[in-house]
Amino acid sequence: MNTWDWTYVWEALPYLCRGAIITVQATLLGFAIALVLGLVLALIRQSPNRYVSKALAEIVEFIRSTPLLLQVFFIYFVGPQYGIVIPAWMAGIGVLGIHYATYCSEVYRAGILAVKEGQWEACTALNLSRQRAWHAIILPQAIPPIVPGLGNYFVGMFKETPTLAAVAILEMLQQAKKFGAEHYRYTEAIIMAGFFFLVFSLVASAILQLVSLWLNRRYHLQ
Repeated sequence: MNTWDWTYVWEALPYLCRGAIITVQATLLGFAIALVLGLVLALIRQSPNRYVSKALAEIVEFIRSTPLLLQVFFIYFVGPQYGIVIPAWMAGIGVLGIHYATYCSEVYRAGILAVKEGQWEACTALNLSRQRAWHAIILPQAIPPIVPGLGNYFVGMFKETPTLAAVAILEMLQQAKKFGAEHYRYTEAIIMAGFFFLVFSLVASAILQLVSLWLNRRYHLQ
């Protein structure tokens, strides 16, 4: 029996292309949510109200400490029992974004806390508003060191998109399995899906490295 057949490769390509589109869309939309919500969580964690900060820290830790698959199952299958009915696509993307937002928030916080205290004192001495201080002074210095961490989570999210198959979203790996079930041939489709994940991850990592280098030159070498 042949271990590789190019005929099945060409037949599997349409399946994988459809799945790849869903996978990339899920990653980009989920990460957009994670970036925005993560920053909001990080800023709230900096609140002078320790009760608010502590409560949010517990929520973040709870989400980070429970499996992504369990969260997807809970929202999609348990939610309707309490009147919360969310379409599979929205539930999957939403949970993916919220889950990774908790990780991104810690990356943001680490970058913010890395800014020297003297920068805050300088903002106060210049009579800058808090909003102006954040926008013009603090965040530009916090962004370069957080890009590698955010990039790692971006690639990690991409590799976790197969979790969405739990709510019948036909992303790339699920399409490969569908092809295998229909043709009784899994080798080509599964290997090609793995190859796509590998290539996308390597390309994304290379781009993020270039962005990180540019930011470091932009904010630290000028």
